[in-house]
Amino acid sequence: SEVFHRISYDKIGTSTIQSRATGGVVNATFVFVLPGSPGACKDAWDNILQFQLDYRHMPCNFVEIMPRLDEHLKRG
Repeated sequence: SEVFHRISYDKIGTSTIQSRATGGVVNATFVFVLPGSPGACKDAWDNILQFQLDYRHMPCNFVEIMPRLDEHLKRG
């Protein structure tokens, strides 16, 4: 959410404080909660998610940690 707020601030200023954008992992699946406006969703995709969901993005990305998302379930 911090990165989203930083990107959003450049466009809408302090109104970004009203955003509830967040993300997390549910049952070994990435879940992203984005603002309701199409522009804000586009900003999130164009500036954050498309890069983090691309295995070529360096130095790190969400794709490379996907195999570890369910480790806690395998420990017994």
